[in-house]
Order: sequence, then structure tokens, then C-alpha cells
Amino acid sequence: MAGHFEPLAGGGAAVALDEVEVSILRSLAVQLLELIGPGDDGGPDAADPLARLFAEGPSEPPADPALARLFPDAYGDPDREQDRQERAHAAEFRRYTENDLRTRKREDALGMVRSLDSLTVSGDDAAVLRLGPEDCGRWLGALNDLRLTIGTRLEITNEDDGDELFRLPDEDPRKPMVMAYLWLGGLQETLVEALMA
Repeated sequence: MAGHFEPLAGGGAAVALDEVEVSILRSLAVQLLELIGPGDDGGPDAADPLARLFAEGPSEPPADPALARLFPDAYGDPDREQDRQERAHAAEFRRYTENDLRTRKREDALGMVRSLDSLTVSGDDAAVLRLGPEDCGRWLGALNDLRLTIGTRLEITNEDDGDELFRLPDEDPRKPMVMAYLWLGGLQETLVEALMA
């Protein structure tokens, strides 16, 4: 089980993680939370579901490329010039959906942090993290968001871009990010396989 997820009887998945792996995953999830930004401030409309439903979010895409990858435009191809109508539709869609998407991404990352915090790992021993089906969904979302963010920072835009990065010398400062990108991909892949078993 070390290093990859395996299915649990009755649903869910489990993975053995050592102290370093737990620390890395937790640190990445916390950094993702910081990138996504703070959640609901608990203001006067926080308890009113109707007010939350009609709360407007931003209408422009984020300037940070990683955030733009996590919160892409819903209309049009980002690599070509959009006409005015496409931009208006994209702005309207973003205004009414981005807050909910941010909330979901934040909940996924928080779910990862909370489940990692529930583990007790000592020394060289690994702890087994057992996730129920709902937690597996949160982990899949968080793993995907982490890979998208790291891939954007590494400027990986398609499968071929990664080939050069995977052969980086150990002294290259990007090497740890590449290793994290690959490791997260392996976790994500084995979690999907465990859920399909």
C-alpha cells in the first residue's frame, strides 16, 4: 500500500503515508488554500442561502496564471481573441459561479488538511490514511487542483512539455516541483483506480 491508494471494502480508499509525505501534502494543501484565498467572512448574508445564491463574484479572470487555470473562462478559447459577446457571457458566468467554485476548491483542500491532521505518524513508520467515498472525492479535487497549480508554475501546457522537465538534473531548482507533480499524479491515478475497483 505504500505510496499508492488501494480500495477499501464497502467503498473508499486507503494509503500509507510516512511523516515526510504527510508534511509535504499538508504544506501543499495549505499553500493551495492561501492561493485560493479566504472563504465566506461570516457577514450578515452568510446564513441566508438565497443571498449567497445571488451574491456576485468577480467578472474578470484572475491575473495569476495558476488561479486562471483553476478558474478558467467558461466561454471561448483562451488562446484566441474573444469577441465582445463572448467576453460578456464569460464575465456573467464567472460572476455567478466563481464564488461557489472557490468554496468547493477550498473545502477540498481543507478536507485534505483535516484528514492528514487526523494521522499519527512517528519516526520511520507510516500511518494508514483511510478515506470514505466523500473524502475520496475531496482528495481527488484537491490533488487535481494541486497538479494544475504546479503544472502552471512549471509551464506545462501539454503532455510533451513535461518530457523535458522529467529529465532535469538534480541541481535544477525546478526539480522538487517536478517530483511533487509526478508524485501527486501517481496518488491521483491510484485513487481513481481504487474507486473504480
